[in-house]
Amino acid sequence: MTVSDGLTIGSFGPNVPPPARLRSLLPLLEENYIKWNRREWISPDPLELVLAYNRVDDREIVAFIASSLAYGRAAQIVKSASSILATLGSSPAAFLRQSPAGYLRSLCSSFRHRFTSGEEMGGLLAALGDILREHGEIEIYLEKCMAGSSDLLQGLSVFTEGLRRKACMKGTFLIPSPAGGSACKRLFLFLKWMVRHDDVDPGGWTLLSPADLIIPLDVHMFRLCSALGLTARKSPDLKAALEVTEVFRSVLPSDPLKYDFVLTRFGIRREMNEQAFILKCLEEQKK
Repeated sequence: MTVSDGLTIGSFGPNVPPPARLRSLLPLLEENYIKWNRREWISPDPLELVLAYNRVDDREIVAFIASSLAYGRAAQIVKSASSILATLGSSPAAFLRQSPAGYLRSLCSSFRHRFTSGEEMGGLLAALGDILREHGEIEIYLEKCMAGSSDLLQGLSVFTEGLRRKACMKGTFLIPSPAGGSACKRLFLFLKWMVRHDDVDPGGWTLLSPADLIIPLDVHMFRLCSALGLTARKSPDLKAALEVTEVFRSVLPSDPLKYDFVLTRFGIRREMNEQAFILKCLEEQKK
């Protein structure tokens, strides 16, 4: 895989372990964090929808809906998620608590976002409403799912499988489970938004800490991490997400996802030159 003219991945010290590679990039990453980790650089991103809600119960509902649809072009994701939120009023959590499942399904009858049908979205809204009535908040439901689980991944598998049952969902794409082995990028993105708190991520949850999070690994982030020698995996699956997370955790144990937002901007913002950034990183690793 070629990064630039004559410059290939691993050109600089192929035997250098990933943590050491990442450690050499910390000054550059911190420089970019200070410059780009600001709300003015969020749009277009479904995160901008989440930031509009101050109440945690509303924020977690919006975050789950927006993250579930976070595949495809960013502008279309925002448009699709906005169309759902427009039907839920000023307090999505209150609306879902008070609305019968059949009514929520009917609201989504004409909805479509790429692979996601109105039937699936209506089922998701109905399932979220059911959880809110039974447990009060999504966070409390997740806590109960984790209570009998050995680790976070098992707890999340129980959580997502329970959601699917409540939604009467036939497919598995809209609500991915770690048990399936996929990267679960959208699920981990939801957790990142609700757990981390800085100028970009709003936070609100206390069940998990930033140290517990797993990187939301999509194709772009996987390609970037591969170019920097942070993973040897061949595809962006769950094992790759865990591997990359462990590399960042070895250097940033309390907040391994600190630089996630900045790194993902290179695939969205025209002001940010990904090619130049990769080349600069490789030069830093060479020193």
